[in-house]
Amino acid sequence: MQTPRISLIIPTLNEAENLSTLVEQIAAALRGRSYEIIIVDDNSQDNTQEVCAQLSKAHPLRLIVRRNPKDGLGGAVLHGFSQARGEYLVVMDADLQHPPGKLPELLEPLEREEADFVLGSRHVPGGSVGERWGLFRRINSWVATLLARPFAGKVRDPMSGFFALKRQTFQRAQRLTPLGYKIGLELMCKCRVQRVKEIPIHFAERARGQSKLTIREQFRYLEHLSRLYDFCFPRLSPIVKFLIVTILDWCVGLGMYQMMLWAQVPLVRAVVVAYLAAIFVTAVFHRRYIRTQREFLVSRHPWGEFMLIALAEIAACAAVAAWAVYRVRVLSAIEVFLLSFAAATITRYVLRKELMQDIRGLRRELRKDELV
Repeated sequence: MQTPRISLIIPTLNEAENLSTLVEQIAAALRGRSYEIIIVDDNSQDNTQEVCAQLSKAHPLRLIVRRNPKDGLGGAVLHGFSQARGEYLVVMDADLQHPPGKLPELLEPLEREEADFVLGSRHVPGGSVGERWGLFRRINSWVATLLARPFAGKVRDPMSGFFALKRQTFQRAQRLTPLGYKIGLELMCKCRVQRVKEIPIHFAERARGQSKLTIREQFRYLEHLSRLYDFCFPRLSPIVKFLIVTILDWCVGLGMYQMMLWAQVPLVRAVVVAYLAAIFVTAVFHRRYIRTQREFLVSRHPWGEFMLIALAEIAACAAVAAWAVYRVRVLSAIEVFLLSFAAATITRYVLRKELMQDIRGLRRELRKDELV
């Protein structure tokens, strides 16, 4: 079989009613070109398989069904890439919101060596959105784009799911860890893309089916951004995250401390109870860290080490509080709180660094002493 020059990867989930129209439009746009269509289906419960079987008789179409899908749409796209044979890799949705007629324009900058990555953009001059977005949707899109700005650069629509890149660009990727549906953003970062070009598209209103943009997907997008910040800023990102969690700990701890003082609890006991509340906040973030970055953990017992560090923090907090109350004596209640929490925080920082509890974020490789 002749090797196709273009591979179109189309992830699907219950999109059977859109596929016939989509494939016909792709065929019209790429008439005269060598291409293949790879449908990566996440175990749809409609008649996707039957529709694809019928379409494959007249079009260069293959269906890949993921029986136990993971990593969402991004994982489906990467699975499709692993099966693709073309020199140019194109990703688009199956819901008819991405215009197949723009495929030649999407591929042209790659063919002319003018770009390494090409996006179909809603937000450059000439681009538009079919559906009328309300104020909340506009704010949501603006905030999502702003959060991606540090590593997306001047790209106007980094959230676009309609994009193309060369195979050799994809092969530069380092540690792809897709989460959710923003795989284009992941590839721009992990492939170290320098030349990005955006072409204007009309992002059509969904004709059939249901949108995949749920609240859950938006939270997964935030988790995805967290990973990308770790990748792009491996030294700064973990420190910033440590500071954010520490600030939240101190705020919760201060609130609990004030409640203990109102209840006339002795100072040392009040500080310890307040710090226990702070540790609960840390545990919430630690649970998320383990869940989203498990494959990068060095320790086999992250919760055991967390408990060890927490006990050391509480001991440091209690010791400094007792010293301040029973030996110094002249300190105010707020000064006791500040000294005790500072000692506990320093203890946490040192021990987390020594036990490698996410002090450097997502690491590209292990240290030599970790390989022993």
